[in-house]
Amino acid sequence: MDDIADALEAEGIVAPFPIQTLALPLALTGTDIIGQARTGTGKTFAFGLPLLQRVHDRPGSARRPRALVIVPTRELAIQVAADLATASKLTNARIVTVYGGRAYEPQITALRNGVDIVVGTPGRLLDLEKQRHLDLSEVAALVLDEADKMLDLGFLPDIERILAKTPEQRQTMLFSATMPSEIVSLSRRYLRRPTHVRADDDLDESGSERVTQHVFRTHPLDKLEMLARLLQARGRGLTMVFCQTKRVCDQVSTALRGRGFAAAAVHGDLGQSQRERALRAFRNGKIDVLVATDVAARGIDVDDVTHVVNYECPDDEKTYTHRIGRTGRAGRSGTAVTFIDWQEIARWKLINKALGLPFSNPEETYSTSAHFFEALDIPSDAKGVLAKEQQERAGLEAEAVEDIGETGRAGRGSGDRERPKRRSRNRRTRRGVATAERPAAAPADDQAAAADGDAPARPRRRTRRRTRGGAEAGSDQG
Repeated sequence: MDDIADALEAEGIVAPFPIQTLALPLALTGTDIIGQARTGTGKTFAFGLPLLQRVHDRPGSARRPRALVIVPTRELAIQVAADLATASKLTNARIVTVYGGRAYEPQITALRNGVDIVVGTPGRLLDLEKQRHLDLSEVAALVLDEADKMLDLGFLPDIERILAKTPEQRQTMLFSATMPSEIVSLSRRYLRRPTHVRADDDLDESGSERVTQHVFRTHPLDKLEMLARLLQARGRGLTMVFCQTKRVCDQVSTALRGRGFAAAAVHGDLGQSQRERALRAFRNGKIDVLVATDVAARGIDVDDVTHVVNYECPDDEKTYTHRIGRTGRAGRSGTAVTFIDWQEIARWKLINKALGLPFSNPEETYSTSAHFFEALDIPSDAKGVLAKEQQERAGLEAEAVEDIGETGRAGRGSGDRERPKRRSRNRRTRRGVATAERPAAAPADDQAAAADGDAPARPRRRTRRRTRGGAEAGSDQG
């Protein structure tokens, strides 16, 4: 389609990536596909362009989507929808993104206004379908993107429920970096004679060809100083710093801002609007350091990341591979740096062995070590604070916070508080017995506060008398 080609050419996209070369001819003919390629290798266009072509050639009901893309995370949903919007600038394709963390109303309104392609996460898709705001009866093409990550996050039952609500006669495309047995079983059940395409050049799991890796044994009290000097390396562009916990993530980003760096944090305790603000600022270059936890970083697809720093040792080789895969994307080169504390050496040795890396005994390194400066091309006069003249980024404050009608978590201050249990009318209270005939007495504070005299009257206290042999104790017997 000429309009799609022109829109891509305007963005400087003229040559296909390997996965696109393999998948596009098949997808355009309606064939079911199992595509194997890691994130950042152009697979969004591999399935997105055929979807746009399909909805253009075969228009259907205005309120029933003809194509559905299921993704594991909110960030990936936003990224996929943005790529599809880029390719469809010159067409009338209507793309709606749905995911949790945002209010339902804007998404419901968008669906009612008309939709061709829906991109969403499993939970929100099922919610909207259950509420009858999303009708999947005319879906002719369905895509499962990053299927292995959806399995890791426990989405398999939701995916199967969604698939059951779509027509059997549909085109299904499944994309995954790895092929665990669950993915194979899923493809056998829901795909019809699929063609398996594998972009071998994009599946180098260690990233050794495009990513230069460095591993240093560090001291916990010196890591922040090392990071600050590493961020002044020559040629450094956008950088992602990975931490194990939300607390460390906040501590590192706050410390970096105090040292003059344009940094922001992304983790699960932040609201969706705050996460999206940080990601927009990162993509737009207003900040150049994004400090993130592993879960929050899933689906972040930014091609211009030059450096990845493992501030703390990852849990396993898969996490390590996922982290360093944030750089060296789309054919570019990148640098990955890993800090290993003394107590993390045993865990690192397992990762090193599993991936066949040559860093079984990382060199002891400090922020003043000459080999550290040399390996990462850091200027010899770099200090732990960024010089004023080098503080050129606008910072996170320059990115506006978008009001997305964010949904809150249940708890104090939210409208979703748990409903209190109904008390029995005969339950004993602290100040009396509540019965149908007589309610429990109000606390004394409530009575004192009622200046108009309408406070409930204090119940009459019953006087108990001691008796002995039927006569009152202590009374005259005559």
